[in-house]
Amino acid sequence: MKKNFLKYLDDKNRERYKSLFHVIWQHWEKLFFAMICMVVVAASTAASAYLVKPMLDDIFVNKDSNGLLFIPVAAITVFLLKGVATYGQNYLMSYVGEQVIKSFRNRLYENIIDLPLAFFNQEKTGTLMSRITNDVNIVKGMVSSAVTSLLRDFFTVIGLICVIFYMDWKLAVWAFLVLPAAFYPIVAFGRRVRRFSTGCQEAMAEINVFLHETFSGIKVVKIFTMESYEKERFKEKTDALFRLEMKSVVAKSLSSPIMEFLGGVGIAFIIWFGGSRVISGISTTGTFFSFLTAVMMLYDPVKKLTNLNNTVQEGLAAITRIYDVIEQKPETERVETQFSIDQNQMEITFDKVFFKYKNENDDNNDNDKDNLWALSDINLSVKTGEVVALVGMSGGGKTSLVNLIPKFYDVTEGKITIGGEDIRDIPLSSLRSRISIVTQEPILFNESVRDNIRYGRLAASDHEIEDAARAAYAHDFITGFPKGYDTIIGELGSRLSGGEKQRICIARALIKDAPILILDEATSALDVEAEKIVQKALANLMKGRTTFVIAHRLSTIAHANKIILINKGKIVESGTHAELMAMGGEYFKMQVMNK
Repeated sequence: MKKNFLKYLDDKNRERYKSLFHVIWQHWEKLFFAMICMVVVAASTAASAYLVKPMLDDIFVNKDSNGLLFIPVAAITVFLLKGVATYGQNYLMSYVGEQVIKSFRNRLYENIIDLPLAFFNQEKTGTLMSRITNDVNIVKGMVSSAVTSLLRDFFTVIGLICVIFYMDWKLAVWAFLVLPAAFYPIVAFGRRVRRFSTGCQEAMAEINVFLHETFSGIKVVKIFTMESYEKERFKEKTDALFRLEMKSVVAKSLSSPIMEFLGGVGIAFIIWFGGSRVISGISTTGTFFSFLTAVMMLYDPVKKLTNLNNTVQEGLAAITRIYDVIEQKPETERVETQFSIDQNQMEITFDKVFFKYKNENDDNNDNDKDNLWALSDINLSVKTGEVVALVGMSGGGKTSLVNLIPKFYDVTEGKITIGGEDIRDIPLSSLRSRISIVTQEPILFNESVRDNIRYGRLAASDHEIEDAARAAYAHDFITGFPKGYDTIIGELGSRLSGGEKQRICIARALIKDAPILILDEATSALDVEAEKIVQKALANLMKGRTTFVIAHRLSTIAHANKIILINKGKIVESGTHAELMAMGGEYFKMQVMNK
């Protein structure tokens, strides 16, 4: 069973490790020169052990004055070479490590950005942030530290083994009988370190999630005076992390003393056996002490393998978490074909559309479709330039419907066409270049006003930006800022009022100049005065565009060409304001209730 489990791990992670090695191997020139430096370090270490023999035999035993001059010069040369080579290997391997971390961070971010909206609805923001910051940093430690130690210690061990067997091969054979036992802690504790490291990384991700939520919702925390409550919650999470960290510390700390003990047993045996050979005249004092020095140096890199293995296990755990995200499938392959539908042919048709959100527990049992489908049997045709208003109770399916148009989600059954073309056959970049969205919650970036408006079209000139701001009724308040269009607006536009943020979002949509527009309750969060100004801006934005408007305030959509009332994922009523009022149905009742 154990073999099967290891085979499963190999099958699951083989490609991931190959990919990691490929990323590392891209810097083979730096690795080659770093390896040369490591060989020099290893040779210097072996040479320093060998110098003990002539130091004792020639200087202290034979009283050779020439050796008194030669050996110190040789020692200075050896340690100078070792110092220069150590610097070289550290610099080169750190360079490779930083390059690897940069590569993984870029790859992670690029892949996350390309993932479908459903992924972001399921994952926590703090967890994704932890993947890019914390987990990738652990991989850097594995690459720059572990790989360096592995190669350096490997060459060091080879060099010292050569010295040991050259000095006294019989004694060397006995010394190596103890060495294999020193590897036991590496295997036994390595698995525990990896398991606890994974737990620590997950706990750190949870802390990032918590911090992101509490800092983002600090107003809510303070208005409900929940500071003490949040402090206790944070303590619980840090306590959980502390317990996992201490378990990892125990696993790491136990391995080294065990190796120290086993190494001590080996050295004690060498002292007894080697000392007896010196006393009997088989070996010289210098040979024995040089041999003992080399063995003690040899056990040191073996003991370091414990810490090396701990670092590797932590890195492998981080690699697993990183590739769990990297291997997520993007929305759609970005094909190069262009969307050929004319800007003036933006007729949108929903043809027998059914849609439900994917659920891991969904057993595909369609016996009770009404409870499964977010949208059921949607048939709707919207002509180019028409304004369609979607109304109904919250949770009825209005937002789900408009989210299908830019393919934030794919239809489950049926199809949606634009200009007769199935949107599933249209490249995402081409499709979304023709759609603008203004939502209830304005999403802005911590950049200048100018950059936020230009986000709609990066090639827009300053003059075009100002024209868009004027059309969005934003120019006057923007020029009132000390730095005007160069004013930094804060995280999510925190330095602006709700109406100001919304007008900048409208200016951004105007700059994009897309023929299809989605307004998802764009004015519901505004006060009456701000809403009046924003409605004027929206009127400019809607001119000549095929527009879908979601609104709770029915007074704002009376001008629509068509009003669709959606309830429980189905179109219940459809028509103009006058037609629906004359019908005296659900729409009529909603109008009466709002008065």
